[in-house]
Amino acid sequence: MMSMVTDYDTIAAVSTPPGEGAISIVRLSGEQSIEIANKIFKGKNLATVDSHTINYGHIIDDDKTIDEVMVSVMRAPRTFTMEDVVEINTHGGIVATNEVLQLLIEQGARLAEPGEFTKRAYLNGRIDLTQAESVMDVIRAKTDKAMQVAVNQLEGNLSKLIKNLRQEILDVLANVEVNIDYPEYDTDELTTKMLLEKAKQVKTSINGLLKTSQNGEILREGLATAIVGKPNVGKSSILNTLLDEDRAIVTDVAGTTRDVIEQFVNLDGIPLRLIDTAGIRETDDKVEKIGVDRSKNAIDTADLIVLVLDGSREIIQEDTDLLELTSSKKRIIIINKNDLSEKTDKASLSSYITGSDVLISTSAITNDGIDDIKEAVKKLFMLGIEDSRNDVLVTNARQAGLLRQARVSLDEVINGIENEMPIDLVQIDMTNCWEKLGEITGESYPDELITQLFSQFCLGK
Repeated sequence: MMSMVTDYDTIAAVSTPPGEGAISIVRLSGEQSIEIANKIFKGKNLATVDSHTINYGHIIDDDKTIDEVMVSVMRAPRTFTMEDVVEINTHGGIVATNEVLQLLIEQGARLAEPGEFTKRAYLNGRIDLTQAESVMDVIRAKTDKAMQVAVNQLEGNLSKLIKNLRQEILDVLANVEVNIDYPEYDTDELTTKMLLEKAKQVKTSINGLLKTSQNGEILREGLATAIVGKPNVGKSSILNTLLDEDRAIVTDVAGTTRDVIEQFVNLDGIPLRLIDTAGIRETDDKVEKIGVDRSKNAIDTADLIVLVLDGSREIIQEDTDLLELTSSKKRIIIINKNDLSEKTDKASLSSYITGSDVLISTSAITNDGIDDIKEAVKKLFMLGIEDSRNDVLVTNARQAGLLRQARVSLDEVINGIENEMPIDLVQIDMTNCWEKLGEITGESYPDELITQLFSQFCLGK
Protein backbone atom coordinates (compact mmCIF):
# COMPACT_ATOMS: atom_id res chain seq x y z
CA MET A 1 0.00 0.00 0.00
CA MET A 2 1.08 3.57 -0.67
CA SER A 3 1.77 5.92 2.22
CA MET A 4 -0.91 8.49 2.93
CA VAL A 5 -0.59 11.86 1.18
CA THR A 6 -1.42 14.79 3.48
CA ASP A 7 -0.85 17.93 1.40
CA TYR A 8 -4.08 17.98 -0.63
CA ASP A 9 -6.46 20.92 -0.59
CA THR A 10 -10.06 20.37 0.51
CA ILE A 11 -12.49 19.39 -2.24
CA ALA A 12 -16.28 19.55 -2.42
CA ALA A 13 -18.94 18.20 -4.77
CA VAL A 14 -22.56 17.11 -4.94
CA SER A 15 -22.47 13.31 -4.73
CA THR A 16 -26.10 12.61 -5.62
CA PRO A 17 -27.72 12.90 -9.08
CA PRO A 18 -29.05 16.36 -10.01
CA GLY A 19 -32.78 17.01 -9.75
CA GLU A 20 -35.53 16.60 -7.19
CA GLY A 21 -35.34 13.88 -4.56
CA ALA A 22 -35.73 13.10 -0.87
CA ILE A 23 -32.18 14.22 -0.08
CA SER A 24 -29.04 15.49 -1.77
CA ILE A 25 -25.55 14.96 -0.38
CA VAL A 26 -22.74 17.49 -0.59
CA ARG A 27 -19.40 15.86 0.20
CA LEU A 28 -16.16 17.42 1.49
CA SER A 29 -12.76 15.75 1.79
CA GLY A 30 -9.50 17.18 3.04
CA GLU A 31 -7.75 18.59 6.12
CA GLN A 32 -10.07 21.62 6.31
CA SER A 33 -13.34 19.75 5.72
CA ILE A 34 -14.64 20.07 9.29
CA GLU A 35 -13.42 23.64 9.68
CA ILE A 36 -15.04 24.77 6.40
CA ALA A 37 -18.34 23.00 7.12
CA ASN A 38 -18.40 24.50 10.63
CA LYS A 39 -18.34 28.03 9.18
CA ILE A 40 -21.75 27.59 7.53
CA PHE A 41 -23.34 25.16 10.03
CA LYS A 42 -25.54 26.21 12.95
CA GLY A 43 -25.93 23.44 15.50
CA LYS A 44 -23.28 21.49 17.39
CA ASN A 45 -19.65 22.49 17.03
CA LEU A 46 -18.50 20.01 14.38
CA ALA A 47 -14.90 20.36 15.57
CA THR A 48 -15.79 18.70 18.86
CA VAL A 49 -18.32 16.02 17.85
CA ASP A 50 -17.29 12.37 17.79
CA SER A 51 -16.10 10.86 14.54
CA HIS A 52 -18.66 8.96 12.47
CA THR A 53 -21.64 10.79 13.92
CA ILE A 54 -24.51 12.55 12.16
CA ASN A 55 -25.55 15.93 13.52
CA TYR A 56 -28.75 17.95 13.12
CA GLY A 57 -28.67 21.67 12.31
CA HIS A 58 -29.04 24.35 9.64
CA ILE A 59 -26.87 25.75 6.86
CA ILE A 60 -26.56 29.51 7.33
CA ASP A 61 -25.46 32.26 4.93
CA ASP A 62 -24.88 35.24 7.26
CA ASP A 63 -28.27 35.42 8.99
CA LYS A 64 -30.18 33.64 6.24
CA THR A 65 -31.14 29.97 6.71
CA ILE A 66 -30.46 28.02 3.52
CA ASP A 67 -31.65 24.57 4.58
CA GLU A 68 -32.31 22.21 7.46
CA VAL A 69 -29.65 19.48 7.29
CA MET A 70 -28.01 16.44 8.82
CA VAL A 71 -24.19 16.57 8.77
CA SER A 72 -21.99 13.47 8.98
CA VAL A 73 -18.48 13.95 10.36
CA MET A 74 -15.87 11.25 9.66
CA ARG A 75 -12.29 11.80 10.74
CA ALA A 76 -9.18 10.39 9.06
CA PRO A 77 -8.00 7.77 8.52
CA ARG A 78 -11.21 5.71 8.85
CA THR A 79 -12.85 7.19 5.75
CA PHE A 80 -13.09 6.33 2.06
CA THR A 81 -10.42 8.89 1.11
CA MET A 82 -8.45 8.39 4.38
CA GLU A 83 -8.89 12.17 4.90
CA ASP A 84 -11.38 14.05 7.06
CA VAL A 85 -14.74 13.75 5.31
CA VAL A 86 -17.96 15.71 5.88
CA GLU A 87 -21.23 14.86 4.16
CA ILE A 88 -24.07 17.39 4.32
CA ASN A 89 -27.52 15.84 3.77
CA THR A 90 -29.81 18.54 2.40
CA HIS A 91 -33.40 18.41 1.26
CA GLY A 92 -33.33 17.15 -2.32
CA GLY A 93 -33.46 19.96 -4.83
CA ILE A 94 -31.19 21.80 -7.22
CA VAL A 95 -31.31 25.30 -5.70
CA ALA A 96 -30.66 24.44 -2.03
CA THR A 97 -27.97 21.89 -2.89
CA ASN A 98 -26.10 24.27 -5.17
CA GLU A 99 -26.30 27.08 -2.58
CA VAL A 100 -24.70 24.81 0.02
CA LEU A 101 -21.95 23.84 -2.44
CA GLN A 102 -21.27 27.49 -3.36
CA LEU A 103 -21.03 28.45 0.31
CA LEU A 104 -18.44 25.73 0.90
CA ILE A 105 -16.39 26.96 -2.06
CA GLU A 106 -16.61 30.56 -0.76
CA GLN A 107 -15.23 29.32 2.57
CA GLY A 108 -12.15 27.77 0.96
CA ALA A 109 -13.08 24.43 -0.58
CA ARG A 110 -12.34 23.64 -4.23
CA LEU A 111 -14.84 22.04 -6.61
CA ALA A 112 -13.77 18.42 -7.02
CA GLU A 113 -12.81 17.00 -10.38
CA PRO A 114 -14.66 13.90 -11.70
CA GLY A 115 -13.59 10.87 -9.67
CA GLU A 116 -11.32 12.89 -7.38
CA PHE A 117 -12.65 11.36 -4.14
CA THR A 118 -11.92 7.87 -5.46
CA LYS A 119 -8.57 9.07 -6.83
CA ARG A 120 -7.59 10.23 -3.34
CA ALA A 121 -8.64 6.87 -1.91
CA TYR A 122 -6.24 5.29 -4.41
CA LEU A 123 -3.38 7.74 -3.88
CA ASN A 124 -3.68 7.39 -0.09
CA GLY A 125 -3.43 3.61 -0.35
CA ARG A 126 -7.04 2.88 0.61
CA ILE A 127 -7.76 0.98 -2.64
CA ASP A 128 -5.84 -0.02 -5.77
CA LEU A 129 -6.81 0.59 -9.40
CA THR A 130 -8.86 -2.58 -9.84
CA GLN A 131 -10.89 -1.64 -6.76
CA ALA A 132 -11.22 1.96 -7.96
CA GLU A 133 -12.61 0.74 -11.29
CA SER A 134 -14.99 -1.55 -9.42
CA VAL A 135 -16.50 1.49 -7.67
CA MET A 136 -17.89 2.63 -11.02
CA ASP A 137 -18.83 -0.95 -11.88
CA VAL A 138 -20.99 -1.07 -8.74
CA ILE A 139 -22.66 2.20 -9.75
CA ARG A 140 -23.26 1.05 -13.33
CA ALA A 141 -24.20 -2.57 -12.59
CA LYS A 142 -27.30 -3.49 -14.56
CA THR A 143 -27.97 -6.93 -13.06
CA ASP A 144 -27.47 -8.78 -9.79
CA LYS A 145 -24.69 -10.89 -11.32
CA ALA A 146 -22.86 -7.80 -12.59
CA MET A 147 -23.25 -6.28 -9.13
CA GLN A 148 -21.77 -9.35 -7.42
CA VAL A 149 -18.74 -9.37 -9.73
CA ALA A 150 -18.19 -5.65 -9.04
CA VAL A 151 -18.40 -6.25 -5.28
CA ASN A 152 -15.87 -9.09 -5.60
CA GLN A 153 -13.53 -6.65 -7.33
CA LEU A 154 -14.16 -3.99 -4.69
CA GLU A 155 -13.23 -6.50 -2.01
CA GLY A 156 -9.91 -6.99 -3.78
CA ASN A 157 -10.27 -10.53 -5.19
CA LEU A 158 -8.50 -9.70 -8.45
CA SER A 159 -5.96 -7.53 -6.65
CA LYS A 160 -4.95 -10.39 -4.36
CA LEU A 161 -4.45 -12.74 -7.30
CA ILE A 162 -2.35 -10.22 -9.25
CA LYS A 163 -0.26 -9.33 -6.20
CA ASN A 164 0.43 -13.01 -5.51
CA LEU A 165 1.61 -13.50 -9.10
CA ARG A 166 3.87 -10.45 -8.83
CA GLN A 167 5.36 -11.72 -5.58
CA GLU A 168 6.09 -15.11 -7.13
CA ILE A 169 7.82 -13.39 -10.06
CA LEU A 170 9.77 -11.18 -7.64
CA ASP A 171 10.98 -14.23 -5.70
CA VAL A 172 12.29 -15.82 -8.89
CA LEU A 173 13.94 -12.58 -10.02
CA ALA A 174 15.69 -12.34 -6.64
CA ASN A 175 17.13 -15.83 -7.16
CA VAL A 176 18.29 -14.83 -10.64
CA GLU A 177 20.06 -11.78 -9.17
CA VAL A 178 21.83 -14.01 -6.64
CA ASN A 179 22.98 -16.30 -9.44
CA ILE A 180 24.28 -13.39 -11.49
CA ASP A 181 26.09 -11.78 -8.54
CA TYR A 182 27.28 -14.99 -6.83
CA PRO A 183 27.45 -17.73 -9.48
CA GLU A 184 29.43 -20.02 -7.13
CA TYR A 185 26.28 -20.53 -5.00
CA ASP A 186 24.04 -21.65 -7.84
CA THR A 187 24.10 -23.01 -11.36
CA ASP A 188 22.71 -21.47 -14.53
CA GLU A 189 20.86 -24.70 -15.23
CA LEU A 190 19.01 -24.64 -11.91
CA THR A 191 18.10 -20.94 -12.17
CA THR A 192 16.99 -21.30 -15.79
CA LYS A 193 14.77 -24.25 -14.92
CA MET A 194 13.18 -22.33 -12.05
CA LEU A 195 12.60 -19.29 -14.28
CA LEU A 196 11.05 -21.41 -17.05
CA GLU A 197 8.70 -23.22 -14.65
CA LYS A 198 7.57 -19.94 -13.11
CA ALA A 199 7.00 -18.31 -16.51
CA LYS A 200 4.81 -21.23 -17.60
CA GLN A 201 2.94 -21.23 -14.30
CA VAL A 202 2.20 -17.49 -14.41
CA LYS A 203 1.21 -17.75 -18.08
CA THR A 204 -1.33 -20.45 -17.18
CA SER A 205 -2.83 -18.14 -14.54
CA ILE A 206 -2.96 -15.23 -16.98
CA ASN A 207 -4.62 -17.39 -19.64
CA GLY A 208 -7.24 -18.37 -17.08
CA LEU A 209 -7.95 -14.72 -16.31
CA LEU A 210 -8.11 -13.77 -19.98
CA LYS A 211 -10.71 -16.49 -20.59
CA THR A 212 -12.96 -14.59 -18.20
CA SER A 213 -12.45 -11.22 -19.90
CA GLN A 214 -15.18 -11.62 -22.52
CA ASN A 215 -17.74 -12.60 -19.90
CA GLY A 216 -16.49 -9.86 -17.58
CA GLU A 217 -16.90 -7.24 -20.30
CA ILE A 218 -20.40 -8.53 -21.08
CA LEU A 219 -21.43 -8.25 -17.44
CA ARG A 220 -19.95 -4.78 -17.24
CA GLU A 221 -21.11 -3.27 -20.53
CA GLY A 222 -23.90 -5.58 -21.67
CA LEU A 223 -23.94 -7.98 -24.61
CA ALA A 224 -24.39 -5.88 -27.75
CA THR A 225 -27.20 -7.59 -29.65
CA ALA A 226 -28.61 -6.34 -32.95
CA ILE A 227 -32.13 -7.46 -33.83
CA VAL A 228 -32.31 -7.44 -37.64
CA GLY A 229 -34.74 -8.51 -40.33
CA LYS A 230 -36.67 -7.18 -43.29
CA PRO A 231 -39.46 -4.69 -42.46
CA ASN A 232 -42.55 -5.92 -40.61
CA VAL A 233 -41.28 -9.37 -39.60
CA GLY A 234 -41.92 -8.68 -35.91
CA LYS A 235 -38.54 -7.41 -34.67
CA SER A 236 -40.07 -4.68 -32.53
CA SER A 237 -42.69 -7.07 -31.15
CA ILE A 238 -39.96 -9.49 -30.05
CA LEU A 239 -38.00 -6.61 -28.51
CA ASN A 240 -41.08 -5.45 -26.62
CA THR A 241 -41.78 -9.00 -25.43
CA LEU A 242 -38.24 -9.33 -24.08
CA LEU A 243 -38.53 -5.92 -22.43
CA ASP A 244 -42.06 -6.63 -21.16
CA GLU A 245 -43.03 -3.09 -22.11
CA ASP A 246 -43.68 -1.04 -25.23
CA ARG A 247 -40.57 0.97 -26.10
CA ALA A 248 -40.47 0.50 -29.87
CA ILE A 249 -43.19 1.53 -32.35
CA VAL A 250 -45.24 -1.47 -33.47
CA THR A 251 -47.61 -1.04 -36.42
CA ASP A 252 -48.63 -2.97 -39.52
CA VAL A 253 -46.92 -0.43 -41.80
CA ALA A 254 -43.54 -1.51 -43.17
CA GLY A 255 -40.58 0.64 -42.23
CA THR A 256 -41.95 2.25 -39.03
CA THR A 257 -38.78 1.74 -37.02
CA ARG A 258 -36.51 4.47 -38.40
CA ASP A 259 -33.94 4.66 -35.65
CA VAL A 260 -31.86 2.41 -33.43
CA ILE A 261 -33.58 1.77 -30.09
CA GLU A 262 -31.31 0.52 -27.28
CA GLN A 263 -32.55 -1.14 -24.09
CA PHE A 264 -31.14 -3.51 -21.46
CA VAL A 265 -32.72 -6.85 -20.62
CA ASN A 266 -31.77 -8.85 -17.53
CA LEU A 267 -31.43 -12.49 -18.59
CA ASP A 268 -30.96 -14.24 -15.25
CA GLY A 269 -28.29 -11.76 -14.22
CA ILE A 270 -26.79 -11.23 -17.69
CA PRO A 271 -27.28 -7.72 -19.16
CA LEU A 272 -28.36 -8.01 -22.79
CA ARG A 273 -27.98 -4.69 -24.59
CA LEU A 274 -30.66 -4.93 -27.28
CA ILE A 275 -30.50 -2.74 -30.34
CA ASP A 276 -33.71 -2.79 -32.39
CA THR A 277 -32.87 -1.69 -35.91
CA ALA A 278 -34.66 -0.37 -38.94
CA GLY A 279 -35.47 -3.01 -41.54
CA ILE A 280 -32.62 -3.28 -44.03
CA ARG A 281 -33.81 -2.74 -47.58
CA GLU A 282 -33.14 -0.50 -50.54
CA THR A 283 -35.03 2.78 -50.07
CA ASP A 284 -35.17 6.29 -51.51
CA ASP A 285 -36.61 7.74 -48.29
CA LYS A 286 -33.77 9.83 -46.83
CA VAL A 287 -34.90 9.45 -43.24
CA GLU A 288 -35.37 5.70 -43.57
CA LYS A 289 -32.00 5.38 -45.35
CA ILE A 290 -30.30 6.84 -42.25
CA GLY A 291 -31.95 4.12 -40.19
CA VAL A 292 -30.82 1.45 -42.65
CA ASP A 293 -27.21 2.71 -42.52
CA ARG A 294 -27.30 2.65 -38.72
CA SER A 295 -28.61 -0.90 -38.82
CA LYS A 296 -25.68 -2.04 -40.95
CA ASN A 297 -23.31 -0.36 -38.49
CA ALA A 298 -25.11 -2.10 -35.60
CA ILE A 299 -24.46 -5.45 -37.30
CA ASP A 300 -20.75 -4.66 -37.62
CA THR A 301 -20.38 -3.78 -33.94
CA ALA A 302 -22.73 -6.38 -32.42
CA ASP A 303 -21.56 -9.37 -30.38
CA LEU A 304 -24.73 -11.26 -31.29
CA ILE A 305 -27.23 -11.06 -34.14
CA VAL A 306 -30.87 -11.95 -33.60
CA LEU A 307 -32.11 -12.37 -37.17
CA VAL A 308 -35.89 -12.44 -37.47
CA LEU A 309 -37.68 -14.10 -40.38
CA ASP A 310 -41.43 -14.03 -41.03
CA GLY A 311 -42.59 -17.65 -40.84
CA SER A 312 -45.93 -16.75 -42.44
CA ARG A 313 -44.21 -15.67 -45.66
CA GLU A 314 -41.87 -17.28 -48.13
CA ILE A 315 -38.14 -16.53 -48.03
CA ILE A 316 -37.24 -13.67 -50.38
CA GLN A 317 -34.09 -11.89 -51.52
CA GLU A 318 -34.09 -9.46 -48.58
CA ASP A 319 -34.01 -12.41 -46.17
CA THR A 320 -31.14 -14.16 -47.92
CA ASP A 321 -29.21 -10.88 -48.18
CA LEU A 322 -29.42 -10.53 -44.40
CA LEU A 323 -28.41 -14.15 -43.88
CA GLU A 324 -25.31 -13.55 -45.99
CA LEU A 325 -24.57 -10.15 -44.40
CA THR A 326 -24.54 -11.65 -40.90
CA SER A 327 -22.91 -15.00 -41.71
CA SER A 328 -19.67 -14.20 -39.83
CA LYS A 329 -21.47 -13.32 -36.58
CA LYS A 330 -22.83 -15.40 -33.74
CA ARG A 331 -26.51 -15.67 -34.60
CA ILE A 332 -29.86 -16.69 -33.27
CA ILE A 333 -32.17 -17.10 -36.26
CA ILE A 334 -35.82 -16.68 -35.33
CA ILE A 335 -38.69 -17.85 -37.49
CA ASN A 336 -41.44 -15.65 -36.08
CA LYS A 337 -45.26 -15.74 -36.34
CA ASN A 338 -45.61 -19.48 -35.81
CA ASP A 339 -49.17 -18.74 -34.67
CA LEU A 340 -49.99 -18.21 -38.35
CA SER A 341 -49.88 -20.73 -41.18
CA GLU A 342 -46.25 -21.56 -41.93
CA LYS A 343 -44.99 -20.70 -45.41
CA THR A 344 -41.23 -20.52 -44.78
CA ASP A 345 -39.44 -23.42 -46.39
CA LYS A 346 -36.80 -24.31 -43.78
CA ALA A 347 -34.99 -26.53 -46.25
CA SER A 348 -34.26 -23.46 -48.37
CA LEU A 349 -32.43 -21.96 -45.39
CA SER A 350 -29.99 -24.83 -45.00
CA SER A 351 -27.34 -23.38 -47.30
CA TYR A 352 -27.29 -20.13 -45.27
CA ILE A 353 -27.12 -21.69 -41.79
CA THR A 354 -23.84 -22.62 -40.13
CA GLY A 355 -23.22 -25.16 -37.39
CA SER A 356 -22.95 -22.43 -34.75
CA ASP A 357 -26.32 -20.86 -35.58
CA VAL A 358 -29.29 -21.39 -33.26
CA LEU A 359 -32.67 -21.76 -34.99
CA ILE A 360 -35.79 -20.95 -32.94
CA SER A 361 -39.49 -20.87 -33.84
CA THR A 362 -41.42 -18.10 -32.03
CA SER A 363 -44.60 -16.11 -31.77
CA ALA A 364 -44.27 -12.66 -30.28
CA ILE A 365 -48.07 -12.65 -29.92
CA THR A 366 -48.33 -15.80 -27.78
CA ASN A 367 -44.79 -15.54 -26.27
CA ASP A 368 -44.01 -19.00 -27.66
CA GLY A 369 -40.24 -19.49 -27.95
CA ILE A 370 -39.23 -16.33 -26.03
CA ASP A 371 -37.71 -18.37 -23.19
CA ASP A 372 -35.79 -20.37 -25.81
CA ILE A 373 -34.20 -17.12 -27.03
CA LYS A 374 -33.03 -16.30 -23.51
CA GLU A 375 -31.57 -19.77 -22.97
CA ALA A 376 -29.79 -19.64 -26.33
CA VAL A 377 -28.10 -16.34 -25.41
CA LYS A 378 -26.82 -17.77 -22.12
CA LYS A 379 -25.47 -20.90 -23.78
CA LEU A 380 -23.74 -18.94 -26.52
CA PHE A 381 -21.93 -16.46 -24.28
CA MET A 382 -22.02 -17.11 -20.58
CA LEU A 383 -20.56 -20.58 -20.08
CA GLY A 384 -18.28 -20.79 -17.07
CA ILE A 385 -19.52 -17.87 -14.98
CA GLU A 386 -22.57 -19.41 -13.36
CA ASP A 387 -20.81 -19.29 -10.00
CA SER A 388 -19.55 -15.73 -10.38
CA ARG A 389 -19.75 -15.18 -6.61
CA ASN A 390 -16.55 -17.20 -6.25
CA ASP A 391 -14.83 -16.43 -9.53
CA VAL A 392 -12.32 -13.70 -10.26
CA LEU A 393 -13.34 -12.01 -13.51
CA VAL A 394 -11.43 -9.49 -15.59
CA THR A 395 -14.05 -6.84 -16.27
CA ASN A 396 -12.57 -4.22 -18.56
CA ALA A 397 -10.39 -3.71 -21.60
CA ARG A 398 -7.59 -1.96 -19.69
CA GLN A 399 -7.05 -4.94 -17.42
CA ALA A 400 -7.31 -7.44 -20.29
CA GLY A 401 -4.89 -5.45 -22.45
CA LEU A 402 -2.25 -5.38 -19.72
CA LEU A 403 -2.67 -9.11 -19.12
CA ARG A 404 -2.04 -9.75 -22.82
CA GLN A 405 1.10 -7.58 -22.70
CA ALA A 406 2.29 -9.50 -19.63
CA ARG A 407 1.69 -12.77 -21.49
CA VAL A 408 3.78 -11.55 -24.43
CA SER A 409 6.67 -10.88 -22.02
CA LEU A 410 6.31 -14.41 -20.63
CA ASP A 411 6.42 -15.82 -24.16
CA GLU A 412 9.68 -13.93 -24.63
CA VAL A 413 11.01 -15.47 -21.41
CA ILE A 414 10.07 -18.99 -22.54
CA ASN A 415 11.44 -18.50 -26.06
CA GLY A 416 14.62 -16.92 -24.72
CA ILE A 417 15.31 -19.84 -22.39
CA GLU A 418 14.54 -22.40 -25.09
CA ASN A 419 16.96 -20.56 -27.42
CA GLU A 420 19.61 -20.49 -24.66
CA MET A 421 19.76 -16.70 -24.41
CA PRO A 422 21.83 -15.19 -21.55
CA ILE A 423 19.96 -15.25 -18.26
CA ASP A 424 20.31 -11.50 -17.70
CA LEU A 425 18.45 -10.80 -20.99
CA VAL A 426 15.68 -13.24 -20.10
CA GLN A 427 15.44 -11.51 -16.74
CA ILE A 428 14.49 -8.25 -18.50
CA ASP A 429 11.40 -9.86 -20.07
CA MET A 430 10.35 -11.35 -16.72
CA THR A 431 10.70 -7.91 -15.15
CA ASN A 432 8.52 -6.44 -17.92
CA CYS A 433 5.82 -8.98 -17.05
CA TRP A 434 6.04 -7.98 -13.38
CA GLU A 435 5.66 -4.31 -14.32
CA LYS A 436 2.64 -4.91 -16.59
CA LEU A 437 0.89 -6.82 -13.83
CA GLY A 438 1.66 -3.90 -11.53
CA GLU A 439 -0.10 -1.53 -13.91
CA ILE A 440 -3.31 -3.51 -13.42
CA THR A 441 -3.38 -2.71 -9.70
CA GLY A 442 -1.71 0.68 -10.11
CA GLU A 443 1.54 -0.19 -8.37
CA SER A 444 3.55 0.80 -11.45
CA TYR A 445 1.12 3.01 -13.36
CA PRO A 446 2.27 6.34 -14.94
CA ASP A 447 0.82 9.49 -13.31
CA GLU A 448 -0.67 10.86 -16.54
CA LEU A 449 -2.60 7.63 -17.10
CA ILE A 450 -3.92 7.75 -13.53
CA THR A 451 -5.33 11.22 -14.23
CA GLN A 452 -6.93 10.01 -17.48
CA LEU A 453 -8.51 6.98 -15.80
CA PHE A 454 -10.17 8.90 -12.97
CA SER A 455 -11.43 11.63 -15.32
CA GLN A 456 -13.95 9.06 -16.60
CA PHE A 457 -15.62 8.81 -13.17
CA CYS A 458 -18.75 10.57 -11.96
CA LEU A 459 -18.48 14.05 -10.49
CA GLY A 460 -18.69 13.70 -6.71
CA LYS A 461 -17.45 10.08 -6.63
